[in-house]
Amino acid sequence: MFQLKLNPLTGDSEWVVIEEEDSGKQTTPKALLATTSYIDMLNDTRRNRAFRLAIDKTITKPCHVLDIGAGTGLLSMMAARAMGLADLEGSVGSEGMVTACESYLPMVKLMRKVLRANGMDRKIRVINKRSDELEVGMDIPFRADVLVSEILDSELLGEGLIPSLQHAHEKLLVENPKTVPYRATIYGQLSEPFKIFDFDFWRRPESSRETELHIKASNDGTIHAIISWWILQLDKEGTIFYSTVPKWIERPVTKEIQSSFLGSQNWCDHWKQSVWFAPGTGVSVLRDEEVKLHAVHTETRIAYKFMTSPHMKDVNHHDFDARDSQILLSPERCALYGDSSWRCLMLNAIRRAMQHRVFPLCLVADDSIFLTVAVARLSKNSNVIPLFPGLGKRGSQYLQAVAKANGYTMDRIEIIKKKDLQVTLHEPCQRKVDLMVAEPFYYGNDSVLPWNNLRFWQDRTLLDSILSTDVLIMPCRGLLKACAMYLPDLWQSRCCLQKIEGFDHSMANSVLGACGNLPASEEIPFLPFFVWQCGEVKTLSETVTILEFDFSKPMSPCSGKAQVRFREAGICHGFAVWIDWVMDAEDNASIISTGPDERHWKQAVKLLRKPEEVNGGDFSTEIKAFFDPTDGDLTIQHVFS
Repeated sequence: MFQLKLNPLTGDSEWVVIEEEDSGKQTTPKALLATTSYIDMLNDTRRNRAFRLAIDKTITKPCHVLDIGAGTGLLSMMAARAMGLADLEGSVGSEGMVTACESYLPMVKLMRKVLRANGMDRKIRVINKRSDELEVGMDIPFRADVLVSEILDSELLGEGLIPSLQHAHEKLLVENPKTVPYRATIYGQLSEPFKIFDFDFWRRPESSRETELHIKASNDGTIHAIISWWILQLDKEGTIFYSTVPKWIERPVTKEIQSSFLGSQNWCDHWKQSVWFAPGTGVSVLRDEEVKLHAVHTETRIAYKFMTSPHMKDVNHHDFDARDSQILLSPERCALYGDSSWRCLMLNAIRRAMQHRVFPLCLVADDSIFLTVAVARLSKNSNVIPLFPGLGKRGSQYLQAVAKANGYTMDRIEIIKKKDLQVTLHEPCQRKVDLMVAEPFYYGNDSVLPWNNLRFWQDRTLLDSILSTDVLIMPCRGLLKACAMYLPDLWQSRCCLQKIEGFDHSMANSVLGACGNLPASEEIPFLPFFVWQCGEVKTLSETVTILEFDFSKPMSPCSGKAQVRFREAGICHGFAVWIDWVMDAEDNASIISTGPDERHWKQAVKLLRKPEEVNGGDFSTEIKAFFDPTDGDLTIQHVFS
């Protein structure tokens, strides 16, 4: 079997061979699942217990259970056990059966291992298809009596909940089926929490709905955003719940939730609250003023519109297709572009780089529209070639819109694909590149490790023949930095799996990228995280520079080491690793840090197998690092002393 894998240094997708299970070889490349939230979800004991209680309460006799998005098969095994199938010898008959539907091949292969380890491989039928591809009479013998599923994202709808439920009720389920969960409710907050939409799993949902909400402001101020979350009612009677409610809300917001409420107060990474930003500078309100809010959902998302004055009574439907003509950036990237300090640093570095160039030819190696516009604007005689490896035509269209809005032409900006660049610039009378710049930023790659952004260094190496002898590279250097961290919540969420509600999941650890309590024979993966979002965190050591990347020269292997001294006592759970980008070699202040104190970038986290108790003062550890340019991997070793 084959699986697509992205090469971070080339940006190309490569086919990776996944060996068949019977071959006795590793069946799933670790990197494919180590950066997912599967292990964090499986370590969520409140979630697991809530589903187990609801399944035991809902499935009380043999029936046909369909599990959509089965993952490791945990809910399927719970259903089989609830029917008593786990106690039967051999294969089960048609009276009581569980069908586990999972479309992602690596997860299917892992699920089969988990089922086999728990003696469930002959009790549960696994189908490697999307649920909307299933057909009664071909894939399943008859319609299912019970649906168990957890295809939810932080906004609830983003993983295709509505179309999946629609198809299931039309084609796969009996009339009036039992379901776990039974219902989901989305809540929001400006001041006091309010209900927005209900979604019943036990009946076919509508593709879209809209509602008008009247919310009373509790204080004077400006509404900048709507915070939303959801609550799952897992059983029909309304006694078992799970929620992504924010921690500042101390009690349930619905009367029917009683003492058995199972909240998600412990930190987790798989679900968060959602934020919808108000337009412009926000909406001003007075205490006790009624705010009218129009909410609408499609099959996959929810949007809102404020109606705070009489002339806004007529509400138009939201045009969700309008965003196709825009470039959608992550909140962190938007916040970065709104940071005047960052913009000034970048603009000053560009000015210094071009001050002695009369007719500079500048190559923007990444997807930075900001740098493209800045270079063209700061130097009236410059010619700019943006590669836009991720944006492509969308980048060109956006540049044209920017030029039109600001009253200048695109005559000095030419977009050329990288594969055509060397041919174009090798033609007679063609100039060579004087300035090569990058933020670095690659569109759609917001969840990569810091050194995956060294892709522009790879391009600098491949394009060496078209660079002038005195070319300036910006950034000119990269400093690999690290510090020791106290990360109890993150460590626990990435801990090795053992028994989950009675089912052994230890065989899933290496595939899912487990870290805590990992055997010494297994390699702990680097994981990209916004460290400041990882629950309780604390820096325990000084920051050290492990090695330096010199971008003025072609890419080559790099190695280095540093002694990390702890500045205070505590429990060390791992190390945060990042790159500081030196934009100007002659200006020591022109350094952009991407460390844990900066909220715009993700850091690489290397967790320890066991938390290490450390003392301040002379207590230290040595860190060694090696960067391999052939595959873009960074290896780190550390020894406590």
